[in-house]
Amino acid sequence: MLKIGIAACFFHEDPKRAIFKGMTLQYIEQNVAHWLMQRDVLALMVPSPEGRTRRAGSKASVEAYAAELDGLVLMGGSDVCPESYGETALRPEWNGDRIRDGYEISLLRAFIAEGKPVLGICRGAQLINVAMGGTLHQDIGTQLPHALNHRDWNIYAENCHATSFVPGSRLSALYPGASLVKTNSVHHQAIKDLGTGLVVEAHSEPDRVVEAVRWTGPGYVFAVQWHPEFHAPDDPSFIDDAPILDDFLAHAARHKAAAFSI
Repeated sequence: MLKIGIAACFFHEDPKRAIFKGMTLQYIEQNVAHWLMQRDVLALMVPSPEGRTRRAGSKASVEAYAAELDGLVLMGGSDVCPESYGETALRPEWNGDRIRDGYEISLLRAFIAEGKPVLGICRGAQLINVAMGGTLHQDIGTQLPHALNHRDWNIYAENCHATSFVPGSRLSALYPGASLVKTNSVHHQAIKDLGTGLVVEAHSEPDRVVEAVRWTGPGYVFAVQWHPEFHAPDDPSFIDDAPILDDFLAHAARHKAAAFSI
């Protein structure tokens, strides 16, 4: 059985919170775990090894998790901090979570070093781009006024648009005969300058916002801007996300098999 790690989201210390007052919480959204668990997978949250209560001498590290697990998912959540790509937040509410950025970039690099696959979802796609030296539009509505509304809080995961595949891309090969699909859209930030070694494999239509990227370096690093875990499997109007899941897990299985054969 494959063991797939899911990078944690953070609720930082908040003295006004009704429960766990003054404590930092780390969590995952259950749909991500359940999406992975459709297959023969143990889904495991990867807590950040850093924190004020960590004991001296602990051997828990991102490198240790990368050595133990078979793959990594970087899920959605808070904004990527503009400081992580050399900018200042245009508004205070877009300042994001730089602590989480650093934790996830370290995780990403650790899994790449192990040759194990990484799949990014929404924020995960943006984080991968930033980790590779790219930048983001801090707010689509402000910086790309011609664009579609990519996040509507009133309908959230029901907000959707058309997405096109780049011809000849690995993503397009997973969907033979399909050039245009329907995906959900719950983000207000987007990839601006592409990171080193990344190629675009999908765009939203007709505004051409980047919807999927793949790393061309050794190993498997792929990311989508939409949320495959939010798509209802019984709604045929949406893209079938199973080929993306199966492709990611196939890379994890091959790496695991190769390691056992050594």
